[in-house]
Amino acid sequence: MLLQRLALCSRTSVDLQRHVCQLRTRPLTQVAQRKAHGSSFAHRSELRHAKRIVVKLGSAVVTRGDECGLALGRLASIVEQVAMLQNQGREMMIVTSGAVAFGKQRLRHEILLSQSVRQALHSGHNQLKDMSLPVLEARACAAAGQSGLMALYEAMFTQYSTCTAQVLVTNLDFHDDDKRQNLNSTLQELLRMNIVPIINTNDAVVPPPEPNSDLQGVNVISIKDNDSLAARLAVEMKADLLVALSDVEGLYNSPPGTDDAKLIDIFYPGDQQSITYGTKSRVGIGGMEAKVKAALWALQGGTSVVIANGTNPKVTGHVITDIVEGKKVGTFFSEIKPAGPTVEQQTEMARNSGRTLASLPPEQRSEIICQLAELLTERKEEILAANKLDMDLAVNTGHMPQAMLKRLSLSPSKLNSLAIGLRQIAVAAQDSVGRVLRRTRVAHNLELEQITVPIGVLLVIFEARPDCLPQVSALAIASGNALLLKGGKEAANTNRVLHQLTQEALSMHGVTEAVQLVSTREEVEDLCRLDKIIDLIIPRGSSQLVRDIQRAAKGIPVMGHSEGICHVYLDADASIDKVIKIVRDSKCDYPAACNAMETLLIHRDILRTPLFDQIIDMLRTERVKIHAGPRFASYLTFSPSEAKSLRTEYGDLECCMEVVDSMQEAVDHIHKYGSSHTDVIVTENEDTAEQFLQQLDSACVFWNASSRFADGYRFGLGAEVGISTARIHARGPVGLEGLLTTKWVLRGDGHTAADFSEHGTMKYLHESLPVGQPLAGQRDSN
Repeated sequence: MLLQRLALCSRTSVDLQRHVCQLRTRPLTQVAQRKAHGSSFAHRSELRHAKRIVVKLGSAVVTRGDECGLALGRLASIVEQVAMLQNQGREMMIVTSGAVAFGKQRLRHEILLSQSVRQALHSGHNQLKDMSLPVLEARACAAAGQSGLMALYEAMFTQYSTCTAQVLVTNLDFHDDDKRQNLNSTLQELLRMNIVPIINTNDAVVPPPEPNSDLQGVNVISIKDNDSLAARLAVEMKADLLVALSDVEGLYNSPPGTDDAKLIDIFYPGDQQSITYGTKSRVGIGGMEAKVKAALWALQGGTSVVIANGTNPKVTGHVITDIVEGKKVGTFFSEIKPAGPTVEQQTEMARNSGRTLASLPPEQRSEIICQLAELLTERKEEILAANKLDMDLAVNTGHMPQAMLKRLSLSPSKLNSLAIGLRQIAVAAQDSVGRVLRRTRVAHNLELEQITVPIGVLLVIFEARPDCLPQVSALAIASGNALLLKGGKEAANTNRVLHQLTQEALSMHGVTEAVQLVSTREEVEDLCRLDKIIDLIIPRGSSQLVRDIQRAAKGIPVMGHSEGICHVYLDADASIDKVIKIVRDSKCDYPAACNAMETLLIHRDILRTPLFDQIIDMLRTERVKIHAGPRFASYLTFSPSEAKSLRTEYGDLECCMEVVDSMQEAVDHIHKYGSSHTDVIVTENEDTAEQFLQQLDSACVFWNASSRFADGYRFGLGAEVGISTARIHARGPVGLEGLLTTKWVLRGDGHTAADFSEHGTMKYLHESLPVGQPLAGQRDSN
């Protein structure tokens, strides 16, 4: 009987009490209650609610590359993840391979040792003959390795105060009702006691798999390998999730390594015909086809399945926890197929249509943008009605800050301003793509041109700011870029209407799909991993959003700034009237904006003057909370609250105030505590101002002007996709020019490099030629 085969952590009872076979209460509050079994999760994001989880470790995951012995490092990281999930209150079970490999290692060692001793006894000297190893029978290896494998698991889980139990099964244990019931009750009791069952087929006695046996419906499954065992066990135990780890990233549409092979993110039961399977892994008796059949069988039985890579050293340490957190890892099996395309399909559609967009004459791209501007005013009632739905929902929830509500809100005047900005972009689009920046006559009949071209596919992620959608769409159209938009759920209704209008404008020249709105449950972190199909990410939102995206982006450049710590420096020669106007506008016009003043630097000579009193009175009137810098606080008997940090973006009616001795000290302070966004000097001394402008290396540096001018619309760019503080490519407010790159075009007449060699007949000229638009028919596309 299975109960007799059960081996509970072979320690003494004292050890058990010292470690954890303690019947402790599960922290159920950390994990959502289990779903009613019978239906699998429809979306990856729901996997975080999985309570009972089966982790299947394939032979390729558990064993070393030489197939003799275990991959201890890999196994240790997997054990750590399972223990962590167990301690969160989940019920974890492991179906493991590895007994044969572990036994093979032990038997080889014993055979080699035995042969060495025998040869030494018979030869009488130290010269040993070549020793050959016999072919080891798998059942013998399993018998020799099973106890060692379990001892290893036990030792590893002990480090995390987690108790384990070994359960060996065969096909008969599932087909005999009594044995199946015994198995079920045993496992249920182990889970109740917070013990991790480690299950494996009893390979020491199991018969060879029947050639034609297969999965036969929900109630019958042939246990041919650990894939089918894991599937049967998951359904039998009503598990919420089965994680099958192998040596490939997941399921591909054709054998991995082939030119057209693509990893399938979500696999649906009706997609089997679109898959071409390759050979099985280097070890084990299954293969990807067996894994897919087992996964579909488990899915039909109500268990969600993810097939992922458990051997990649970059992800092994967190692959299981990433899956449970709903991240896009491996292939997720789902019974519910979404009505629309996947985000990968949307990106491909955008790229293909974007190439057509880039090849359009500039006049046609301008027409599309002008049409979008017209639609914003003609259909404003439809837009405002959708925006009212979003605003009402946001107000009713009561969780959205006032500054974010202001960004979410649209009005007729805001739509009119948007339309004006779009028409400015339409004019700029006339000479953007295909503009010749440099033309060189390299040699006779050999001319080189550097030409502007689109970047490719842009991913713009924005929070509760629906006005961003038409602005960014117009800039992408003008620059010939494909665009993928991911808006905040707070503006879902408004974004949907604005995107429909954008596609309506694009349709006039047959490029409807060039701008795509991601409406699936795609996590931002998952989008940031699409490095093979997205060329640039532009975040529009809070500093936290920007930092999260910069951290999550894998191989994709991110254009933006994580902080907007803008300074205004009041010089000793500053004008009273200008100081009051500039400080008020920089701080109070829109405190949540990234170009709002966060630190006010005051020259020491201004302290205890009427100007200083006027500044303080104005800030008090505007209800601005002042945080004193350490030096400013030292000048005051009763100072405001001292700033916790001089590197703070308040984003509200708050600011830091600090004292400096000179313009140079102000520059040094900004370099140390600023974010290279926008910084201002207020002074009537031209020499001081010019030194400030030259020495400061921020993206925007102003003299006697509010920091709020750091804006694409105010710069005359029509609109902006954001403000960049990066040191390469675009910097400051990024408009149309920032969404272009260049390529080199060489026009020759049969020239070769050998023509210019020492014995060649041609010489380099390298003459600069006038630049301008390329000739008709020579305009380039991405």
